[in-house]
Amino acid sequence: MKNLADIKNILFDCDGVLYQDLEAVFGQVSKKMTEYISKKLNIDLIKAKELQTNYFHKYNTSLNGLMIHHDIPPREFLDYVHDIDLSFLEKDKTLRYELENIKLNKFVFTNGSKEHVTNITTHLGIDDQFDGVFDIVDAEYHPKPEAITFDLMVQKFKIDPNETLYIEDIAKNLSIGKERGTITAWLINDEYWGKKESEKDYIDYKIENLSLFLKEIRLLKNS
Repeated sequence: MKNLADIKNILFDCDGVLYQDLEAVFGQVSKKMTEYISKKLNIDLIKAKELQTNYFHKYNTSLNGLMIHHDIPPREFLDYVHDIDLSFLEKDKTLRYELENIKLNKFVFTNGSKEHVTNITTHLGIDDQFDGVFDIVDAEYHPKPEAITFDLMVQKFKIDPNETLYIEDIAKNLSIGKERGTITAWLINDEYWGKKESEKDYIDYKIENLSLFLKEIRLLKNS
């Protein structure tokens, strides 16, 4: 396993990594997705939810399935589902301190939109701590963990995967990172979709607290 002391870059997923109250945030997003599908396809909410779930499992994002089967306009979908209330999110001063003091390139790598990342990071008080965001639009709507998505991200940020730590809450998304040479870290959670494949050997680290993990890396690099 490559040494964490040698990394130059960190890739952070957004939802479930930069904050961990996934249900409070993504519960709202999921509800908006169901509403959108119901209205757009003229089906009831129960059928809309079934379709949303099936597409997520089959195509890695519900949007991907909706684009393939129903020619849904992606920008309209993203704007609708990410229009949520985040007023309950508090500034994370501990995370901010660690991000500020770890002298590495820091990027957000998400299946969501840039606007959603900005909304999240602003509420957390860390919106000025990242060197770039790669979102589903940058990925040409190919969701993680597709290889083309990872490769487009590497091209955009001009990073060497072999000098990069990749942190995710969805374990299977780390598979392509490991294949391309990153050190991988899974943020432990009990979400069905998050922990699926979490026993695989492409996961280098299993962590419980992002801020503490960043502190360990900071101290390691300063030693």
